[in-house]
Amino acid sequence: MRAMLIFAFFPLLALFAQSGGKISYWIPVLIIGIAGAAHQAWSANIFSTVGDMFPKKAIATITGIGGMAGGIGSFLINKSSGKLFDFAHKNWTTVDGVPLLQKFPQFNTERIPDDFFTKLKESGAVISDGINTGYMIIFSVCAVAYLIAWFVMKALVPKYKVITD
Repeated sequence: MRAMLIFAFFPLLALFAQSGGKISYWIPVLIIGIAGAAHQAWSANIFSTVGDMFPKKAIATITGIGGMAGGIGSFLINKSSGKLFDFAHKNWTTVDGVPLLQKFPQFNTERIPDDFFTKLKESGAVISDGINTGYMIIFSVCAVAYLIAWFVMKALVPKYKVITD
């Protein structure tokens, strides 16, 4: 479990990916790559933990339940991320320092056309896209999720021992 704790700290680097992009686009690429490698190390340890702790007859069941939980979690994070990005794009975007929905109230009920922001930029408007805030929120959630998972696992299994039956 000590190795998992070490790997749980690496995704915290993802918090610096967005700000690192202002220096060079390679910085976020490297940071996200390191976070992805830590994710793989974490998942390899999770799968081996099941084999180390449970009897052979229970390994497939426990792994299946874990896979199902991962699938449900993946669905929920993707669905909520999409809703967050839509919300952030509409509610936290500013045009010339004025909130988008204040300047263009029709978008409260209508969909924003795909070429709307391109045309605004061509007209000389200064646009600050709120979707960056949405990405920062998602990266923050993902960065701390591993530490939270480690603490939950440590609370559920305070002493690492094999379950016999």
